[in-house]
Amino acid sequence: RLSRCGPGRPRTRPALVVADKGYSSTKIRSSLRRRGITAAIPERIDQINGRPRRGESRCRLDRVAYRRRNVVERCFNRLKHNKALATGYDKRARHYQAMVTLACLRLWLP
Repeated sequence: RLSRCGPGRPRTRPALVVADKGYSSTKIRSSLRRRGITAAIPERIDQINGRPRRGESRCRLDRVAYRRRNVVERCFNRLKHNKALATGYDKRARHYQAMVTLACLRLWLP
């Protein structure tokens, strides 16, 4: 759920899905298309080579959105340097959330 700024129901559908080549199947793409969600997923080389043979056009990739995904991935990798976050052994959600907050503060403060 995505909260709204004003009144109304919260959104339950994202506007854009950004994923890597592992999620580039036709089932995933058609499911997203049916729900009205834009996909920023690069195509695998076998899919690219098969499209002209079937007479289909190549999918367009939103490169700006895909580059922003890299920033998120690097942030997660830096957060996983904390062993408590990488293993996830905390029994309570609030303890894990506190650990995430501390790790973010350690990244933010020099």
